[in-house]
Amino acid sequence: MLPYRLLIPTALGLCISMLTAAAHAADLTPLETRWLQGAWPVITHARQDLKLPLDIVVQPQDAPGAAPLALGFVGGRCKLVLSMRGNPEGQRQVDALEPALADATLELMAAHELGHCRRYLDGAWHSMPAGFVAAKPPPELAPELRQAWLDMHSTRLEEGYGDLVGLAWTREHHPALYARLHAWLVAQRSTDLIPGEHHDTLAWLALARDPAALAGTASMFEAAAGVWARGADALQE
Repeated sequence: MLPYRLLIPTALGLCISMLTAAAHAADLTPLETRWLQGAWPVITHARQDLKLPLDIVVQPQDAPGAAPLALGFVGGRCKLVLSMRGNPEGQRQVDALEPALADATLELMAAHELGHCRRYLDGAWHSMPAGFVAAKPPPELAPELRQAWLDMHSTRLEEGYGDLVGLAWTREHHPALYARLHAWLVAQRSTDLIPGEHHDTLAWLALARDPAALAGTASMFEAAAGVWARGADALQE
């Protein structure tokens, strides 16, 4: 598992018990509280300013191997899911953060998940940017692997968009830290990289090295969309 993988549960409503963090704050562990404190500016913005239907979900059971922070979509609502219990990855990720960047990094992670939320709400999940033709598996690929390739390609597109939303948030709210957080994200995505796999978002991150690439639009989603389309275009060349 990569050091920074924010995965999308595929059957969230069927496989977890839900706790709303705001209503059960006394039940939260210190680690869950730390993640929520770091992500709270993003959560507040999503709910109050963007009016996104966003719920916070804490898995009360042990979840070894799960992504500490992920996004699900159930009944027309986005679910920001924390899976920290019995899962050392949540503590490891926090401990690995540079103290001066910790809160801004947790915000970037949460904003990445908002990107997924926006795509779900728009009914655009796993779809190509407007004007693009869906990619086709390499012709030499065995038939039984073609659907897996398509799923991987689609997920890679969504992860690229999520990373760009996270960087757009950073550009707007932590401009002095942008270069350092961009470098952090590149390092995470480069660790144990398999080119072309689900979390290979380096083509998009290269386009966003200069924060000006994400400027001049009304929202972080629109800012990300333009760079995302440019990166998707490059992948098809």
